[in-house]
Amino acid sequence: MTVTLGAPPQLGTRGLLTLVTLCGATFMTGLDYSIIVVALPEIGRDLGFASAGDLQWVATACVLPTAALLPLCGRLSDLVGRRNLFVGGVAAFTVISLVAGLAVSPAMLIVARVGQGVAAAAIGATAIALMTTTFPEGPQRTRALGINGALLSLGFVAGTIGGGIITNGLNWRWTMLILVFMGALILLGALALLPRDGERGTARLDVPGAVLVSTGLFALVYAFTVGAESGWTDLSTLAALVAAVALLGSFLRVEARHSDPLVPLRLLNRPTVKWSSLIGLITFGMCGGTTLLLSLYMQDVLGYSPLASGFGFLGEGIAALLAGAVASRLIGVRGATQAMIIGLVVQGVGTAAMVFLPAEGNLPLLLSTSSAMGFGHVLTVVAVITTMTSGLPDTDQGVAGSLAQMPQFVSAIGVAGLAAITAATTRSLAPTTTPELAALGGLQTAMLTAGVITLAGVALTALLPRQAKNRTLSERSL
Repeated sequence: MTVTLGAPPQLGTRGLLTLVTLCGATFMTGLDYSIIVVALPEIGRDLGFASAGDLQWVATACVLPTAALLPLCGRLSDLVGRRNLFVGGVAAFTVISLVAGLAVSPAMLIVARVGQGVAAAAIGATAIALMTTTFPEGPQRTRALGINGALLSLGFVAGTIGGGIITNGLNWRWTMLILVFMGALILLGALALLPRDGERGTARLDVPGAVLVSTGLFALVYAFTVGAESGWTDLSTLAALVAAVALLGSFLRVEARHSDPLVPLRLLNRPTVKWSSLIGLITFGMCGGTTLLLSLYMQDVLGYSPLASGFGFLGEGIAALLAGAVASRLIGVRGATQAMIIGLVVQGVGTAAMVFLPAEGNLPLLLSTSSAMGFGHVLTVVAVITTMTSGLPDTDQGVAGSLAQMPQFVSAIGVAGLAAITAATTRSLAPTTTPELAALGGLQTAMLTAGVITLAGVALTALLPRQAKNRTLSERSL
């Protein structure tokens, strides 16, 4: 049977409002990180941060607990109920955002950012699980995941632009206070639209596994977050890496023996989960790292202001929305793995082509390459999450949802790697050219590397099982 692209599957009024609520929550958590980055200099002046290194913790303090607690929150959602944990996460995020907006000292703001990260872990783990259980496997679910993936990426772009506008027109506190209004609306939607949790799991919580995986992931992301600044031979960086390996290794051994593991090894060993997680790590790491490099290119090489740099990402944001709109139909016709391949190729080619960005600027090239990267990235992400959550019973969707979110936060590995390549190349070029051209050379080398690594990820798709490659729209329709 020949299948052609047609109209997107209809979700119905209630389904659409439910999707808006769930996607709004993930958009809010994505916005949270980028909207405050632009405001960091003003925050430092207003609250009296001692150094730039201390100020950076305003951003980092939110990411670390989210990455560390995702697996635990995924398991908790199966025990206490996904709706309950989602509502609790949104409510906590809203209240803590108010505290962050009213902070009067560096310590108060950083503690509030940690709280936002904890709440974001509860939101991230449950939002995907609620989508995959609310919308049946097939075109409806894929469309929902496509919209979610697009809005998650758009959250970064909107945060970058919005942060600059808010900081210039009002003050940095409104970058947090706007999240309070968003959180309140999402909370109302969740209470009105999400069905009450049904029968919950009776298994006891795997406390040793929760402690080991949370501390192990915290150590891993911490090491790669601070390694680029402190140096990879710094004692604290090396200690964190060693601790991460030891803790995560112990976690796997504990899970193999536990009767009710936090993350069942049968799920981790499932090819659709294992290999698509690695592909997700590649696409998130290379896109996130390159986005940071583009920000440095626009500000350090071209001399753009932070606000102008935010608008420089507009093409990437629009492309992300387009990718989310076509992902469900493309996956329905070609299968998730073929969509992954197309996404990785488009992202990889667009990223690698950034090696041609010149010192004097070329706006069409900047917009076209970043748009290709954004389009390919979102298409890949939707295909990855579709693959990871397909064919699983509802009882596994909470854990699968948390695993699907993990690459986004563990991608600090890729960001740090590209930053290290940029710094090393810049240092090697510095004696023979101007500082601007040395910086450009470092950025171009890292961008080319990111493109090549993304294209190399295509080879991993061969390891996905056949059923992930051959699903068609007609096979997946109800």
